[in-house]
Amino acid sequence: MTVASFTYQALDSTGKLIKGSMESESADAVAQALSVRRLTPTSITKAGSGLQREIRIPGLKKRTKPKDLAIITRQFASMTSAGLSILRSLAILEEQVSKPGLKAAIARVRADVRHGATLSAAMGAHPDHFPSLMVNMIKAGETGGFLDDALSRIATMYEADAELRSKIKGAMTYPVIVLLFSLLLGTGVIVFIVPVFEHMFAQLGGQLPLPTQILVTLSHNAYWWVPLLLVASIGGFIAFRKTYRGNDAFRLRVDRIKLKVPVFGPLFTKIALARWARNLGTLLQVGVPALQALEVVGGTTGNAVVAAAMDDVRAAIRAGRTMSEPISKQAVFPPMIAQMVEVGEETGQLTEMLDKAADYYDHEVKTATDALTSAMEPLMVVVLGAVIGSMVLALYLPMFTIYQNIGS
Repeated sequence: MTVASFTYQALDSTGKLIKGSMESESADAVAQALSVRRLTPTSITKAGSGLQREIRIPGLKKRTKPKDLAIITRQFASMTSAGLSILRSLAILEEQVSKPGLKAAIARVRADVRHGATLSAAMGAHPDHFPSLMVNMIKAGETGGFLDDALSRIATMYEADAELRSKIKGAMTYPVIVLLFSLLLGTGVIVFIVPVFEHMFAQLGGQLPLPTQILVTLSHNAYWWVPLLLVASIGGFIAFRKTYRGNDAFRLRVDRIKLKVPVFGPLFTKIALARWARNLGTLLQVGVPALQALEVVGGTTGNAVVAAAMDDVRAAIRAGRTMSEPISKQAVFPPMIAQMVEVGEETGQLTEMLDKAADYYDHEVKTATDALTSAMEPLMVVVLGAVIGSMVLALYLPMFTIYQNIGS
């Protein structure tokens, strides 16, 4: 394998940025060599012919997934409860984490803590890896002197969230694969099979039926409409995602529509309510003030409708009213939620009632996803059969016409 020259930037154990160069077979080999030297790479650049090409480390600028957060917080809680210092625990976490982006963030957190920053403040400087929900819970744990318990509850919360996401992905995997297979198969028939039949029809003569003529027209123009459709789909997805993330009003409209979509709308609602109840209950349980907890939890449900509802709830609490009163007026919250919150406020067991609500909706999501998966499997088979069957029928229609002409 050819050896090339690479320049790199990396962080040492104190968070100091180090620049250098190295000759190696690949960027991955450079990253591995730096890891052996206890350096965390932030960028690796290949040099050649006066030009430089940056090779980005996968996941470096991506948000950390709940599953990864659950793992590191569980490990963090175990180490601190065993008597290890925060700095020592962070050093061990840094060694164990394999994802470069998260590894670099932990290294910076450790450096900031070493220089006198609190753990919550150090983590708060890296929102892509440590969400505000996690930071606020750690801050409450530091203030109240129960950091170990706070970390344990964070781990439990993210484990439940990761399990919820896994259920949703499992329910959607089969229909997505079947849909993509249908599109690829249909495109293959149009591009490769239809021209063969067209040549045969031309030799037999006669006028093609309308469905067959449509397939032939699509086949003739496949050289431009297939790439155009692919580019338009990718571009539309990117534009939608960018607008959804950057425009609050647009996101609120989209999320309202999501909750009203047949079949999937109730599932989206249950997912948002499960996250809301779980996260709010956990925040309140570790001592985060109610107003601050409501502000944080609105953005963790994945739905702008719930986040907007939390603004109304916060305004009501500032005015001296209970939490259950404004919740009962929000359409996104079913009466059961409002009643459970009201009972929790009256009995002083609000966090317990929120945990029970979260467990209930977690079970509802599991039941709904299982039912959806069972219903989607035969439906997708029917869709696939309809797509392929309609194409086969369109290709064989001219033969039926020819046989009729021969018979007459």
